[in-house]
Amino acid sequence: MKHYRGVFTLAFSFRLSRFLTLLLGALVFFTSGGFTWLVAQTTVAQTAVAQTAEKPLPFRAAIELALKNSPASGISRYDQMRTKATATQAHDFFLPSMVFGSGLGFSYGFPLSLEGAAPSIFNVNIQEGLLNFAQRENVKAARTDQEISANQSADRRNDVILETALAYMQLDLLQSSLTIQTEQQAAAAKFQDIITQRAQAGLDSQLEITRARLAVARTRLDIAQTRGAADQLRLRLSQLTGVSVADIVTDTESIPRLPAVSQEQDLPAEALKTNYVAKLADQSVEAKDYRAKAERKALYPSIDLVAQYAVLARYNNYDQFFNKFQRHNVTAGVAIRFPFLNPAQHAAADAAEADANKAREEARGAKQQVSTDTLKLQRSVEQLAAARDVADLEHQLAQADIEAAHAKIEAGQATLKDEQNARVAEHQRYTALLSSSFDLDRVQVQLLRQLGNLEKWALGPTR
Repeated sequence: MKHYRGVFTLAFSFRLSRFLTLLLGALVFFTSGGFTWLVAQTTVAQTAVAQTAEKPLPFRAAIELALKNSPASGISRYDQMRTKATATQAHDFFLPSMVFGSGLGFSYGFPLSLEGAAPSIFNVNIQEGLLNFAQRENVKAARTDQEISANQSADRRNDVILETALAYMQLDLLQSSLTIQTEQQAAAAKFQDIITQRAQAGLDSQLEITRARLAVARTRLDIAQTRGAADQLRLRLSQLTGVSVADIVTDTESIPRLPAVSQEQDLPAEALKTNYVAKLADQSVEAKDYRAKAERKALYPSIDLVAQYAVLARYNNYDQFFNKFQRHNVTAGVAIRFPFLNPAQHAAADAAEADANKAREEARGAKQQVSTDTLKLQRSVEQLAAARDVADLEHQLAQADIEAAHAKIEAGQATLKDEQNARVAEHQRYTALLSSSFDLDRVQVQLLRQLGNLEKWALGPTR
C-alpha cells in the first residue's frame, strides 16, 4: 500500500512540475510578443472569413446560373424534344409498321369479318407508305416546327439573359446610389445642425430650419425607396440564379463593357437578319405553307404497301362455305387510292391556304415592328448618351462649386452653410449621373438583344 502511494506521489509531482514548466513557457511567449502575434493571426482569420462571406457574385456567373436554373430552359428543352419526336413520327409514315394480333371469334353460318378482317387464330398486318404527296409536305412542316422550337428556345434564353443582366446592373447602380444617399443624409443632418445654430444666434429664421428638416426627410425617403428597390432586385436575382439573397453582392468590374453604337449603320436591316422574332415569323409562314400544300395534295393519288398473314381455324366454318380450306394464308400487294370527289377536303385546303396568307401578313407586321423598335433603340442610344454627358458635366460643375465654396470659406467670404448647400447639390448631381448612365446601359442591352448579340456580350470577356 505504501509502495503505491509513493508511486502516485512521484507521478503527481512530475505532472505538477510539467504543468509549471508549460505555464512558465506560456508567460514567456506572451510577454515576448507572442500574444500580439496571436491576436494578429486571429484578426487575419476573421478578416478572411468576412471577405469570403461577402465575396461578390460576378456578372457572368450570375448569367450562367440563371440560364441553368431558369424554368424557361427546362420548358425549351422539352419543347425541342416534343417537336423532334413529332418530326420523327411524320417521317416514319414511310417506314413499315407491323402489328401482331388475333381475331378469335365464333362463327355461325358464313364466317363474317371482325374489324375488317377474317376471324383468325393469329394474324400479322404490315403497312408502309410508298407514295403520299401530302405526307411529304407534312414531314417538311414538322421539320420546320423543329427549327421554330430551336429558335424559340434561343429567344427564351435571351429573355433570361436580358432580365438577369438588367437586374444585376440596376442593383449595382442602387448599391452605389445608396452609398451616395447615405452621405447625403449625413450632409443634410450636418446642414440642419448648422442652420439650427445660426437660428439660435439670430442669423437665420425658423423657416430655414424647416427647410433643413425637409432636406433630411427627403434623404431618408430616398434611402428607404432605394433599399426597397434593391431588396426586390436582390430577391429576383436570387430566384433566377438559385443563390441565397444574402450572397447577392454585385461586382461592378465584372460587368462587360457595352459596344459602341454607330448612328450611321443600318441596324434595322441587320436586325431583320438576326432577330429571333423576325426569324420565327418567317418560319411560321413556311410551316403553314407546307401544311396548306399538304391539304391540297391530299387530293392527289397515294400508294401504300400492305401485307397480311393469318392462321385460320375450322370452327369458323371456312371448310363449309369455301371449296378448299387452308390454315396458313398470306396476302400482299399495294393499295392505290385516287381521290375523285371530296368537297370537304377542298374546303380544308382553302382554309389552310387562308391561314398561311394570314401568317404571311402577320410576319410582315412583326418584321416592321422589329425594324421600328431597332431604329427607336438606336436613336435612343444617341439621346441618352447626350443626356449622360450633360449629367456628367453638371456633376463636374457641382464638384467645382464645392471647391469654390471651400476657398471662399478660407477667405472669409462664405459660411459653412454655403459649403453644405454645394455638397447637397453635388450629391444630387451624382445620383442623376448614375441614373442616366443606367438608362443608357439599359437601352444598349436591349439593342443587343434586337440584333441577336446579347449572349455574345453577356458571356464574353469581362472588362
